[in-house]
Formats: sequence, C-alpha cells, structure tokens
Amino acid sequence: MVACAEFARADEESRLRAEGSGLPLHVVQLAGRDPAWIAEAARLAVGAGADVVDLNMGCPAKKVVGGHGGSALLKDLDLATRLIAAAVAAAGAPVTVKMRLGWDADSIVAPELAARAEAEGAALVTVHGRTRAQFYEGRADWSAIRTVKERVSIPVIANGDLTEVEHAPAMLAASGADGVMVGRGAQGRAWFPGHVANYLATGGKTATPALATQRELALEHYEGLLALYGRDTGTRHARKHLGWYLDAAAQSVGRMVPAAAKAAALTAGAPEAAIAAFDRALADLEWELAA
Repeated sequence: MVACAEFARADEESRLRAEGSGLPLHVVQLAGRDPAWIAEAARLAVGAGADVVDLNMGCPAKKVVGGHGGSALLKDLDLATRLIAAAVAAAGAPVTVKMRLGWDADSIVAPELAARAEAEGAALVTVHGRTRAQFYEGRADWSAIRTVKERVSIPVIANGDLTEVEHAPAMLAASGADGVMVGRGAQGRAWFPGHVANYLATGGKTATPALATQRELALEHYEGLLALYGRDTGTRHARKHLGWYLDAAAQSVGRMVPAAAKAAALTAGAPEAAIAAFDRALADLEWELAA
C-alpha cells in the first residue's frame, strides 16, 4: 500500500514500495482522497512497473481513516467515485478497488460502490466481509459479499478470515465470488496462498513446510526487505515479519515461543542480532518438538 500524495511528491520509501519492473505481476495499492494525487500516483505507479493499480477504500486504521482515506471513503461515495474515475483515466492499466461492506452495520454500501466502480471502468473489486466499525473483530460475513456479486458483472473477490485452505471453497460458495484473497492468513506463512490455490485446483492439502524450510523462507523474506529498503529502514520494517514467522512456526508444531525469545528477535538493533535471536527461538521449538 502506497500513500499517493507521498509517492507523487517523490518520497523515497513510497517509490521503493511502488517499483516493480521485471516482476511477473506487480500490483500497487494506492491510498488517498484527492483525485489529482490519485491520478498522478496511478500514472507514476504504472510507469514504475505496476501491471494493476488498486485503490484502497477499506483500510480501517485510524491513521488512514483520520486522513479521510481508506474506509472513510465508504461515507462519501461521490468522492470515492471521482477517485476511481481519476485513476482509470490516468493509469493506462487495469484499476481495481478494495473495499469493506460499509462504515457500519447501518450503512452497507459495498453493492452501490461496486456498481459505481464498474460504471467508471474498474476491472475488479475485492470486498472484505466486515464493516469498518468491526475492524477485525468477530467473523467476516462471506454471504454479505454475495449482494455485491449480484450487482456487478466484473469479477468480485472475497476477502476476510481465510486462514485455512479448507475455508476457501466455503468462502466461494457463500459469497458467490470469482476468487478469494488471502490477507492476514499469509502473515508469517509466505507459502499459504500457494497452498490455497493448490487446494482449490486439486482438492489436495499441501503439508506445512518443515521448520528448516520455514527458516529459509523467513530469512529470504527478511534479507529481501533489507535489500529493498536498506539496512536501517529494512530492519524496522522486517521486525514484525520475524514475529509472524515465529508465531507461524510455533503453531505448525503445536508449541509456543516464549515471550522473551520473541521479543529478542523483534527488538534487536542489528540484523545479525535479530537473525541470531530468531534462530535461537526456532532451535528451542525444535528441541521441544524432539523432547
């Protein structure tokens, strides 16, 4: 996700997030509420290698909503429509829209917003089955997404609470959607979207990687963040990912990572110290598993 105004103003970190030349498929999600900035950021994103520009109209975070972006746009469909129109006109590439059901239970606007998005030329919409008021509490209402699917002819993607591969067929059946999106279910489990795709295609479950393989994937991800952002900024961005990988590793073997061991990996100031702490925590999990 890239804040469009910062990106258009040539903010270095935003630029790094948006660049994707040479990738098989690169999607840049823009957050903002000014049509001019959205248009400029969409143009720049495609110029930097984006194959698809996605508009964020679902983020519930206070920082984003406080700036009248993300889910706040669910309260102003006219502005949301102008943003979509601006992005479509400027991008020269497919534009998609990510949204929630509405601001709260009394204002379910996703079907109307999706219809407006289609009318303005959006290629696809993704719907998280919660309102902004819910944040991530309770369960996503997959069946509520069906009202969006019934309103538009463009593809609809269902999102929310896809954390096990078995959830995917039920999600599709309840929502009537054309596909599913993995969100928090992939935190610390970079392999999970591939496992979901395989399950939908074949009905077969893929074994969770062994701890040694999980370590390799985690460190590849970690080192990739350092390479992208540089040592200092990359270390800051990567901390939460190490924590998620430790949580996923612990869950996969039915054990728990002690809070102190996890904290050591997340608070280490240097990458070498963070990796050493991460390895110690994984070694403890392997020892417990063997005991």
